[in-house]
Amino acid sequence: MAKINTQYSHPSQDQLAVRIMDGDLDHIENGISRTLSLREETLSELQQGFAMETRRLAKSQRSSFSSQRPARVSRLIISLRAWAARHLHHEDQQPDSFLDHFQGAELKEVSSQESTAQSNLGSQEPPSREKSDKARKEEQEEKENQRKEHCPKQEQRKKEAVVVDPSSNLYYHWLTIIALPVFYNWCMLVCRACFDELQSEHLMMWLVLDYLADVLYGLDVLVRARTGFLEQGLMVKDAERLWKHYMKTIHFKLDVLSLVPTDLAYLRLGMNYPEVRFNRLLKFARLFEFFDRTETRTNYPNVFRIGNLVLYILIIIHWNACIYFAISKFIGFGTDSWVYPNISNPEYGRLSRKYIYSLYWSTLTLTTIGETPAPVKDEEYLFVVIDFLVGVLIFATIVGNVGSMISNMNASRAEFQAKIDSIKQYMQFRKVTKDLETRVIRWFDYLWANRKTVDEKEVLKNLPDKLKAEIAINVHLDTLKKVRIFQDCEAGLLVELVLKLRPAVFSPGDYICKKGDIGREMYIIKEGKLAVVADDGVTQFVVLSDGSYFGEISILNIKGSKSGNRRTANIRSIGYSDLFCLSKDDLMEALTEYPEAKKALEEKGRQILMKDNLIDEDLAKAGSDPKDIEEKVEYLESSLDTLQTRFARLLAEYNATQMKVKQRLSQLESQVKTCGRSFQSDGEASGDATKIEDKQQ
Repeated sequence: MAKINTQYSHPSQDQLAVRIMDGDLDHIENGISRTLSLREETLSELQQGFAMETRRLAKSQRSSFSSQRPARVSRLIISLRAWAARHLHHEDQQPDSFLDHFQGAELKEVSSQESTAQSNLGSQEPPSREKSDKARKEEQEEKENQRKEHCPKQEQRKKEAVVVDPSSNLYYHWLTIIALPVFYNWCMLVCRACFDELQSEHLMMWLVLDYLADVLYGLDVLVRARTGFLEQGLMVKDAERLWKHYMKTIHFKLDVLSLVPTDLAYLRLGMNYPEVRFNRLLKFARLFEFFDRTETRTNYPNVFRIGNLVLYILIIIHWNACIYFAISKFIGFGTDSWVYPNISNPEYGRLSRKYIYSLYWSTLTLTTIGETPAPVKDEEYLFVVIDFLVGVLIFATIVGNVGSMISNMNASRAEFQAKIDSIKQYMQFRKVTKDLETRVIRWFDYLWANRKTVDEKEVLKNLPDKLKAEIAINVHLDTLKKVRIFQDCEAGLLVELVLKLRPAVFSPGDYICKKGDIGREMYIIKEGKLAVVADDGVTQFVVLSDGSYFGEISILNIKGSKSGNRRTANIRSIGYSDLFCLSKDDLMEALTEYPEAKKALEEKGRQILMKDNLIDEDLAKAGSDPKDIEEKVEYLESSLDTLQTRFARLLAEYNATQMKVKQRLSQLESQVKTCGRSFQSDGEASGDATKIEDKQQ
C-alpha cells in the first residue's frame, strides 16, 4: 500500500480514496483475523485469498483509480464475507457436545469476539446480504433453542425411568404373581413328563399355561432390570446402572437360561416330551424370595413356617412319586413285585390310580414307615436306598422344625408361667394370706388375658433411639397431650417425657395414692375407672375415667403450695385399671435441658393452685427454700463423688499404661544393646582375622 502512495501522484481525492480503501482493507483484515482465531485450519487459506485479491487490486489501481475502484473493493468484501460466512456457519451447525458442558469465561469471550467480527463485517454488506444473515442467525437460534429444550426432556425421561423399590408393596405383589408360574412348573412339568396321558389328553391347556408362564418370565426379567438397589444408603434409580448391576448377578444367568426356547425341540421330538422345558425350573429363586418376604410380612409367622415346611415335603414326595413311576415304566410295568402293576389291568390303567399309587408308595418310603414291596433288581435297590436316606433327613427336619416352632409359640407363656411359679413359691415360703395370694394370681391372670405381660423396654431395646422415640410418640403422645400443663410445651420436651412414661396396672380395690402421701409420680388413666374416695374408702366423691390425670401439681414442687408435695385425696381403683406413670425424677431430668419450659410449667401450676386457693402468696414471694438448696447441694456432692471416681479410674488406667510403655522401652533398649554388642564382637573378630592374615603373609 505504501508503494501506491509513493510511486504515483494524483489529486487529493484519489489519495483520500486510496487511504479510505486502505483503511477499509486493514479493518477487514483485522476483523477476519479475529473471527478466524479459533479456526487455524482455515486461516492460511484465507490469508492466501486475501493476498491474491490485494495483488489484483493493486494492479487494477495502477491502471485506473477513478472508475473501477469502488466496484472491485465491494466485490472483494462480498467474496471474503461469503467465503468466511460459508465456512463459519458450516462449523457452527455442528456444535461440540463436549464443550457444551463447559460454558466458561473463555467460550463466552470467543463467542463475543465472533459476534463482534460478524458485526464489523456485516456493516460493509448490502441490505440483501444483511437480511439473509439475519434469517440464518434466527434459524440457528431456533435450532439451538430446540436442542436445549430437547436435552432437558431427555434428561427428564432418564430421571423419570420407572424403578421398582424392593421394599414396596408393588414389588411384593409382583413376587406373588411370578411365584405362581414358578410353582406351576415345579409341580406339573415332572408330572406331565412321567404320566403320558396327562400330557396328551390336555395338550392345548398345557400349551396355553406354558406360554403364559413364559410371558410372565419375560416380564420378570424387565422387572429385575428395573429393581433398585441401595448404594451408600440411597436408592439407585439410573436405568443403565440398574441393568449393569442386574447383569452381574447370578439371577441374570439363571433367568436367561430359563428363557432359552427349548420348546423348539417339539418340532423334532413331538409334543409328548414336556421335559424339554425343564430349564424353566431354574427360576426357583423367585419362589424362595416370595416365601421369605411373606414370612416377614405375616402376623402369624409360626403358622406360615409350618405350612411352608409341609409344602416343601409335599413337593419332594410328589417328585419322588413321579420318579418312581418313570423307573417302573423304564423297567416294565408288572415285571416284578416292586414296580407299578401292569397297566393292562383296568384297575391300574386309570391315570388317577397311577398317580395315587405312586404317591402312596413315595409317602411310605420317605416317611420311613416301610410296608412297601421289597426291591428285586439292582437299580431298584439303589433307588430305595437313596429314598430312605432322603426320608431320614426329611423326618429329622420335620421333628426339629416343628419342635422349635412349637417351643417358640409357647416361649412367652412358659416365661410368664415361670414368673408365676416363682412368686407362688415365695408367697408360700413367707406364708402370705390366701386372700392376698388370690389377688396376686388374679392380677397375673388379668395381665395374661389382656396381653399386658410384654415388657416394652425389653421388646424395644434392639431398636435405635430414633425409631424407639417414634414408636413411643405414636403410642403415648396423644395421651400425654391431654394433661393441661403439658399442652403448650415444646415438642422436644414432650418427646423426652413420652420416652419416660411407664405402664402400671392396678387390681380392684388398690389405692393408687392416699391423702398425705408424698407425691413422687403423676398418673394418666389409659383404661379403667378410678374413684376419689373419703377416708373410709367407701364414699365416692368423683369417678375418673379414660384420659383423666392427677398428681401433676405435686411433682412440680411449686413454691408456696399449701399442701407442699403431699397428696390431697384418696384415689382407689374400682376395677382393673391401666395407667401411665411419670415420676418426678424423670420430669426434672427432662426439664434440666428446657429451663424455659420448666418456668412455664411452674407458672401454669401456680395459676391452678391460685384458682383453687391452694397457694400461700407470702411463701411464694419469699426467698429460696432451704430444702431446695440442700437438695441441690446433695446433688452436687453426688455428682462430685461420681466425677472423682471416674477420675481415679482414669488415673489408674493411665498409670498402668505408662508402666507398660516403660517396660516395653526397657525391653527395646536391652535388645538394641545386645544387637550392638554382637555387631561389635563380630567387627573385632573380623579385625583380628585380618591381622593374622597380614602377619602370615
